[in-house]
Amino acid sequence: MQSQWELNGKPFHVHQWGDKDAPLLLMLHGFPEYGGAWSDLAPYLMDRFCCIAPDQRGFGQSWSPADVSDYKMSKLVDDMADLITQYHGRATVLGHDWGAAVAYGLAMFRPDLVDRLIIANGVHPVPFQRSLAAGGAQTEASQYIHYLRRPDAPKALAADDFKKLLALFSANMDLSWLHGATLAEYKRAWRDEAQLDRMLNWYRASPLVVAHPGKPVTDLPELPVERLRVSCPHLLLWGVNDTALLPHATEGLEEFAPDLTRVTLEDADHWLHHQRPRQMADEIMKWIDRSAD
Repeated sequence: MQSQWELNGKPFHVHQWGDKDAPLLLMLHGFPEYGGAWSDLAPYLMDRFCCIAPDQRGFGQSWSPADVSDYKMSKLVDDMADLITQYHGRATVLGHDWGAAVAYGLAMFRPDLVDRLIIANGVHPVPFQRSLAAGGAQTEASQYIHYLRRPDAPKALAADDFKKLLALFSANMDLSWLHGATLAEYKRAWRDEAQLDRMLNWYRASPLVVAHPGKPVTDLPELPVERLRVSCPHLLLWGVNDTALLPHATEGLEEFAPDLTRVTLEDADHWLHHQRPRQMADEIMKWIDRSAD
């Protein structure tokens, strides 16, 4: 089921699976996806949850303002806080890629709304910033961020029926799941150069500092560590073949998440929710059942 919502006075498109009266699972997509990206995983979880997956700000059929300042993380978090408040008041939150950044923001700054936090190949801002600034392997893997922040990136990515965007999307990873009707839906969500420009505002608005390989950045601003802790139970699911986000980007996460469980998925990469949806669902439910004991 799909429906239109008003969040903080703006229109948002929301995908839903399961009984609306079941416990809420908020599913947050990353770049360059949209709420329908969870359609492989949600059917395995809808017997226990009401799964809702919005097209986040700038994506799909939701509100897509042009101003970069409208994509500050605080505003992205406020969108989802309003959704949880309107729906049930509390939720288990699942985030992937950029959706993980919003999920962490909810857990850190709106803990009153979050029962549990699940991250799938996503990163906490502090360990990730440390990795980006170190000048090593994660720095090298993240050089594409410099490109995506350029003003000419949307035009290049949209050209030739999104040829360059699809190449970036795969990035030496398994994209065999993206074909036929699924690919057609993604292209409808991307639409055109103007829509890609809005999506890329997430990168432009981010304060993350990306060093150049072999040239560490050492003058980073101080981060408020005490405010960036996750107090609720936290599950980190990791596809081990991810070439965009490397394990180093999660080192030290325990400092910020004392109730952390790590689970690795073999034969999966950054797109694990498409590649191993049943295994992901099994791991999520096992973790939830253990934490409920």
